[in-house]
Amino acid sequence: MSQPPIATETLGSFSEDPAPGDAPTSKKKNGNVAKSPTQIALTRLRKDRVALVCGTIVLLLVVLGVFAPLITHLLDIHEKQEPGLPGLTELLEYDGFPAIGPPYYPFTWEHPLGIAPQTGYDNLARLLYGVRTSLLVSTLATVLSTLIGVTIGLMAGFARGWPDRILSFIIDLFLSFPFLLGALCLAPIITSRFSADVDKLGRAQLLALVGVLVVFGWMSLARLVRGQVLSLREREFIQSALVIGVPTRRILFKELLPNLVAPIVVAVSLMLPAYVAAEAGLSFLGIGLTGIPSLGQTINVAYGYFDAYSLYLWAPVIVVMVLVVALNLLGDSIRDAFDPKTRR
Repeated sequence: MSQPPIATETLGSFSEDPAPGDAPTSKKKNGNVAKSPTQIALTRLRKDRVALVCGTIVLLLVVLGVFAPLITHLLDIHEKQEPGLPGLTELLEYDGFPAIGPPYYPFTWEHPLGIAPQTGYDNLARLLYGVRTSLLVSTLATVLSTLIGVTIGLMAGFARGWPDRILSFIIDLFLSFPFLLGALCLAPIITSRFSADVDKLGRAQLLALVGVLVVFGWMSLARLVRGQVLSLREREFIQSALVIGVPTRRILFKELLPNLVAPIVVAVSLMLPAYVAAEAGLSFLGIGLTGIPSLGQTINVAYGYFDAYSLYLWAPVIVVMVLVVALNLLGDSIRDAFDPKTRR
């Protein structure tokens, strides 16, 4: 007795692949749309109120820093911040303190944060340019440190034998060198070399500060990437790529690197606020930027007026505090969102 023919629907029920004539779909049987790990992380971030508030604060400060020349021009305080030009010395009293604005005089919209003692620079203009400089330094240092750290970490983790030992020794060597001592040694050399030209001194100090932050900041990311690669290189997809003769460069940047996006994003989100604080600290100590405005330099100049003119000091201090706290909280939210072990 012959068996009845089997329907094609019964055969297709054993597999989720669509039939040859059917259109592909991204939905599962229960109606939920399949999402990648990155989409899941971004969904978590959108639902995190702390991340949204901190991201808004950071974005606002970035916009203020990027458009600092336009804002100061619209407020008619652009010329007060140009290097080499005098400030509003006619608005200073005989003792060098401001003759307008708080704390001794009523508030004025012409200078919302007052003017700096002795020099007459507008405090709002100096603050905006300081945010611009600090974000520029920290962003450049973060990008360069990430490139160097990821590259060295990939090579050290994937290599075996003496290449791994040499790269690991270099990482440990840079980790053991004191960061502050390197900055103290480099700053006097730069200052004495370019002290005759103010413009070149400012650019040289900017590049030197970025270089110091990069030289002593890539190691932690390199060690993190190396540890991740050590575990990933024993996985089946890497072993299969080695067996079929895939080039090493393709394995590093096409197979391993996409699997390291989550830890790299988390490390970068925590590296940026550390560089902002480091730039402010070095400039405050006088071994960072002196030729161009920055938040740390403003604090360095203003801390001597704490008793007589506290507004001059509190404005940059509060901006640094808000920026660093917002970046740190945003980094924590990004870490929680990209961590596959987190369930929120």
